[in-house]
Amino acid sequence: MTAADVEVAIVGAGPVGTVLALALERAGISTALVEARAPAPWVPDEMDLRVYALSRASQNMLERLGAWDRIASGRACAYRAMDVWDAGGGGRVHFSAADVDEPDLGHIVEGSLLGSALVERVRAATGIEWHCPEALERLEVGDDAVELSLAGGKRLRALLVVGADGARSRVRALTGIDAEQSSYGQSAVVAHLRPERPHGDVARQVFHPDGPLALLPLSDGRVSIVWSTRPDEAERLKESDEAAFGRAVTEASEAVLGSLELASSRAGFPLMRLHASSYVGPRVALVGDAAHVVHPLAGQGMNLGLLDAAALAEVMREGRRSGADVDDFLVLRRYERWRHAENLAAQSALGGFKQLFGVDSAAARAVRGLGMRMFERAGPARRMAIRIALGMAGDLPELARPIA
Repeated sequence: MTAADVEVAIVGAGPVGTVLALALERAGISTALVEARAPAPWVPDEMDLRVYALSRASQNMLERLGAWDRIASGRACAYRAMDVWDAGGGGRVHFSAADVDEPDLGHIVEGSLLGSALVERVRAATGIEWHCPEALERLEVGDDAVELSLAGGKRLRALLVVGADGARSRVRALTGIDAEQSSYGQSAVVAHLRPERPHGDVARQVFHPDGPLALLPLSDGRVSIVWSTRPDEAERLKESDEAAFGRAVTEASEAVLGSLELASSRAGFPLMRLHASSYVGPRVALVGDAAHVVHPLAGQGMNLGLLDAAALAEVMREGRRSGADVDDFLVLRRYERWRHAENLAAQSALGGFKQLFGVDSAAARAVRGLGMRMFERAGPARRMAIRIALGMAGDLPELARPIA
């Protein structure tokens, strides 16, 4: 190849970037993966504080790319049901895998385990160049290639650069793609706690006016919480003593698992909404958090990003079959039209839930309670909601579809 060293250079070796690299290699497209920091290893004796709720669609992708066995044999916890309720008895909905004849609704997986399993596959791949640790300093889009200048002095030429480098994407900034950003007015607190009663492989979420509290089951019997609340309250929770924190989570969860005892460190981060004005440009594409950031209340951020990766790889593979290069703008626009609409719909829905449950009045609680009771009795609608959450509905990339 005269114009470029590889066809695609991906900046960012998180799960979205590595899934994209593996999917492109599967399609016979030469790829380089650039990552500024060495990925954190998975430690068998220490549970990672960051966890993801992976859907069936994400599991299908990871199985096809050869990473799922490592994850499943590590420390993944299948959850078979989910309970959602409005604080104060306003209403409750129960989702069960049995309602759609599935073994589970998804898996709670540590971030470091997911990342390690994917990086192992990347390092073993023959069609992927691995540049790590290497930070992107500059890039220049030319007529026949895009040139990346890396902090260590390397230069890399590709037909296309993909930003998989998170919400503060340097690729997005360097290529001049704008993004609409706004604060949700909340911060999230994450921690692991030991419950008095078994979690029963059930994920739980209770909505409070200040934000939702999620309790996700872990394989060692603990629960991982994501508590979205006012920034000042989040800071108070992080700084409170361990006993007070446990009491606060117990009260906020309405003691659904009995008393809860802090069993890890705590961390917090502000919550924001982000959506790029465009997912693609001349010789550039964005995936995952570089393109969109959603509220964590349904745990869908990672699943949406992995679907981006699968969709982009699919349109480039199909474009190649019809004689187009990977940087063909019409091919890239197919990806943008596909994923922009679905991501925007998810972002709007999650934002709507946040607003709906943020109204603190007796009348609002009564309306929500009535709606939740009606939804609980509406079997077809509830089953469709489960299929959507599993990633079994909508226009799915081939990589994410059910495995026969």
